Amino acid sequence: MRELTIGKNDSGQRLDKFLQKRFRTMPKAMMYMYIRKKCVKRNGKKCAIDDILREGDVLTFYIKDEFFEAGKEKHYEFMKAPTKLEIVYEDENLLLLDKKPGLIAHQDKSYHFDSLVSRVQHYLYEKGEYDPEEEKAFSPALVNRIDRNTGGIVIAAKNAEALRILNQKMKTREIEKYYLCLVYGKPGKDSDILRGYLTKNESKNKVTVHKTEVEGSKEIRTKYRVLSFDGKYSLVEIELLTGRTHQIRAHMASIGHPLVGDSKYGRKKAPEGFPYQALYSYKLIFNFTEDSGSLSYLNGREFAVKDVWFSKSL
Repeated sequence: MRELTIGKNDSGQRLDKFLQKRFRTMPKAMMYMYIRKKCVKRNGKKCAIDDILREGDVLTFYIKDEFFEAGKEKHYEFMKAPTKLEIVYEDENLLLLDKKPGLIAHQDKSYHFDSLVSRVQHYLYEKGEYDPEEEKAFSPALVNRIDRNTGGIVIAAKNAEALRILNQKMKTREIEKYYLCLVYGKPGKDSDILRGYLTKNESKNKVTVHKTEVEGSKEIRTKYRVLSFDGKYSLVEIELLTGRTHQIRAHMASIGHPLVGDSKYGRKKAPEGFPYQALYSYKLIFNFTEDSGSLSYLNGREFAVKDVWFSKSL
């Protein structure tokens, strides 16, 4: 017999979801069988797969020891990553991070050991704010993501409650995101809301903007404001009113003002000093219109990156 006590970060989720995360080597059919045969009990009583776990619940297990041992990692993969982070803001619930171009947010097929989420987990582990053994099923996670070759503010949640709230606020667009970009030429209007329809070619990972709706397209709206113009380039602030793949890059290119350094949607050869496309998610505003629970203190607050690498070009 083994026992586990549910902590704050593991509460609020279904029993089966918790077990899948905690016992990664356990076949799903076996997990359901254990629950059905009362080999898993909650507070000494029979439980169901859809029971919602609460902080302080005690789970009792009459299962093979091998599943407990398999859940313990002698070495954590995230410890291979550096702990270096550009922190814009930090409190007990979250981190706002300035991700530099070139760093991936999550592991992908090119991943070796370094990613932003791995750095966050290593950083919090070293600070004593994250212990995989204690958390059982939760690990610090990113709320939003930015492409490898784009920089900007990424939100990382330190606990499960913060992650749930921030994911919901991101979904309902109660977190406003503003971007800076450098484009060729100067748009005809100093500010405007661009409207169009976007389709994506999955095999080429490239999108196309259409003026009218076509089969499989999604509506896009991009709000822009020209901040300065030096006769060749314009520094532009963008607010995404919809959030689609490559929306800013493709939408600005579609009106004849592609981003500097963007070989996919703009000019093939970038000017000297532009190893990446000139695009940066530089500002966040928390604008909660619905209940935000333990994160209500963030409502109305604005955070920005002060030093955007290409803004000095003008």
